Amino acid sequence: MVLFVVWELWWTNIEADRRQEAAMEELFSGFDPAPAQPETAEQEPFGDPSSLPPPEAEGTTFAAIYIPRFGAEHARPVTEGVGPEVLDSLGLGHYPETAMPGEVGNFALAGHRQTHGQVLDAVDTLVPGDRIYVQTEQGFYTYVYRNSQIVLPDRVDVLAPVPAQPGVIPEERILTLTTCNPRFGSEERFISYAVLGSWRPASAGPPEEIAALVTRRAGGQG
Repeated sequence: MVLFVVWELWWTNIEADRRQEAAMEELFSGFDPAPAQPETAEQEPFGDPSSLPPPEAEGTTFAAIYIPRFGAEHARPVTEGVGPEVLDSLGLGHYPETAMPGEVGNFALAGHRQTHGQVLDAVDTLVPGDRIYVQTEQGFYTYVYRNSQIVLPDRVDVLAPVPAQPGVIPEERILTLTTCNPRFGSEERFISYAVLGSWRPASAGPPEEIAALVTRRAGGQG
């Protein structure tokens, strides 16, 4: 029993971290080099966000996510699918049939809290106004954290285009993070919501807050 606990809480994190690092390297290898520093003002309007089509295959890593509240070096891959083969090794999984980054609707992600990389371990530390950045080959999407709630596992309506309001036509671009609650249990789900505040095409460079980190993660390109 002790060995199982050690494996679950320690070794699964080491294995997952390795897989996620490899996924991030492969993701960045497919991106065009972006300017190392922002080339335009943070608030310059760039029009409606561009977005990617949904990945055709589960297990496809298509984005990186940066949450500065979780630490200055926080960067994780975002992969299509929410099955064990994704969540147990590749970080955050994208719920199929939900929106893609930048789209009107609900871009919904799931991740473990205490095992398999602990990608959402600090989710309860987010405060309103915190920035959550999503990077794809199209550019950078800045979501602004709004609020959270704790629900039972059967509350799948939090994945609706307008969370918790099935059938309502969406007008906002929402990011939803889902994970288990409490930290060492799974009796409930911890749901966090953020709303798109701005976006920048890749050619404009990363937002200032994550510019240095993006450059390092991309191997100094730009």
